[in-house]
Amino acid sequence: MSSGKDGKEKEKKAIDDVGFRRTWDRDAYEELAQQRLREEEEEEDRELDRAKDVRQTGPKVQRALLTGREYKVNLERKLGKTQVVTKETSLAQSGGYYCKVCDCVLKDSMNYLDHINGKKHQRNLGMSMRVERSSADQVRERLATVGKRKREAAEQYDLESRLKLLADEESANKKNKKERKKARKKELEETANAAEGMDPDMAALMGFSSFG
Repeated sequence: MSSGKDGKEKEKKAIDDVGFRRTWDRDAYEELAQQRLREEEEEEDRELDRAKDVRQTGPKVQRALLTGREYKVNLERKLGKTQVVTKETSLAQSGGYYCKVCDCVLKDSMNYLDHINGKKHQRNLGMSMRVERSSADQVRERLATVGKRKREAAEQYDLESRLKLLADEESANKKNKKERKKARKKELEETANAAEGMDPDMAALMGFSSFG
């Protein structure tokens, strides 16, 4: 109460009425602002102390360790869709990304991802932000699994590339065969045209007898 009276007195002192004009004592107002800031900080400290006391005296909640998601986050399910939102529309059906665990709506995908990866969402799921410490055997098993996947992917790639190479070679052979056949046919047509109208004896002498 005394601090409030002192503040009012300083405020009265800061204002000096001279006729119709007011002059302001900047030093007095600066001191008043600093005093209010100190009071706000003290109030915040008291609230933090009260919250700390409640946490210490309340029952301790045992939360599960943080685990990975077993589903794929679909951020494109509402892409390109139009939705009518009225006053009667439920929160889950309103625009944005709805989180049924926390019963809240996020306006864009970046905020939604930050939310579902955040501390509040994980605590509502019953998990802490601590992860399980892996043993040496688990690390070796994980490395072996990753190595196996890479080898399988490489073998699959080699098989696909080999099949593609064989298909390309077969296609090239068919194309070359078709071109050779076309060239041979053209050559025979040109030979037949050259032998047309020639003397039979002369054509036979030149090897054109088959076109007689």
